Amino acid sequence: MQTYPQKGDVTMRYTILAGLMILAAAFSRLLPHPANVAPITAMALAGGVYLDKRFALVIPLAALLITDWFIGYYPILFFVYGSFIAIGLIGLWLKSHKRPFPVLGATLFSSLLFFVVTNFGVWIMGPEMYPKTWGGLVECFVAAIPFFRNTVLGDLVYTGVLFGIFELITYLARNSAETQQQSI
Repeated sequence: MQTYPQKGDVTMRYTILAGLMILAAAFSRLLPHPANVAPITAMALAGGVYLDKRFALVIPLAALLITDWFIGYYPILFFVYGSFIAIGLIGLWLKSHKRPFPVLGATLFSSLLFFVVTNFGVWIMGPEMYPKTWGGLVECFVAAIPFFRNTVLGDLVYTGVLFGIFELITYLARNSAETQQQSI
């Protein structure tokens, strides 16, 4: 008599696999790459969608914290981490809306959220590059526009790759389980 893995076993394996993929994406931050083309938004969205709720925010933030230890910490760290917590929460919402257009919309909204929150942080916390006036805030955001283009590009590519891999694995696992059931 053949036994099959219990649902809890499959969920744990899936969580471990998802966590490893997110950590691999995080460590790609340590490789040379264009400014602001990074997998962090994709990690946070995928964490919310594919990880167990208990790990959805913890694993991507832990990966970010570990890689920041190598890269170096920065004055707007709390703005960056706060934006990724919010993006992880968007990922939790996306879990029940996982279709192409909501994923695309969530990715673009997450890019915009990161841009607004972190550049506000640069204006507030950064060195005296920008006066603490409405004009200084506008100047800060305008100066960041070239980086926003890279952010959107990186977020779209990494989210597409991560979600594509997860969906492929899910599809293959489902077909494998159906094939095993039919052969009984």
